[in-house]
Amino acid sequence: MNYWLVKTEPGTYSWDDLVKDKKTTWDGVRNFQARNNLKAMKKGDMVFIYHSGDDKAVIGTAKVTKESFPDPKDAEWIAVELSAHKKLKNPVTLAQIKADKRLSNMTLVRASRLSVQAVKEDEFGLVMTLSEGD
Repeated sequence: MNYWLVKTEPGTYSWDDLVKDKKTTWDGVRNFQARNNLKAMKKGDMVFIYHSGDDKAVIGTAKVTKESFPDPKDAEWIAVELSAHKKLKNPVTLAQIKADKRLSNMTLVRASRLSVQAVKEDEFGLVMTLSEGD
């Protein structure tokens, strides 16, 4: 299994929207590196849903339910299907992630503008552990 992080503006499409919809086509990605990450996603992979903008926090997890296919809005690009999995007990903010030295090499810290990112298994576990704190 691989782990990922996708960014979304909560005013455009939020974690709550994904929960309400149960699943969604993750499309509209127009960056080559992000597209390559979408192509690498496999069914069953876990995905952090990250609210960008004012929130700047990991909110929940999703699962890849359909591997890469042509973006319905522009077939030259790629989309995947994600389904809601679990809301984090507590959102994990970008500030918390940056403050934890164990996460200093996380793509979110090093290449923060990338909208679809690979996450290492240990990073995924650490963020999940941070979400359990009070």
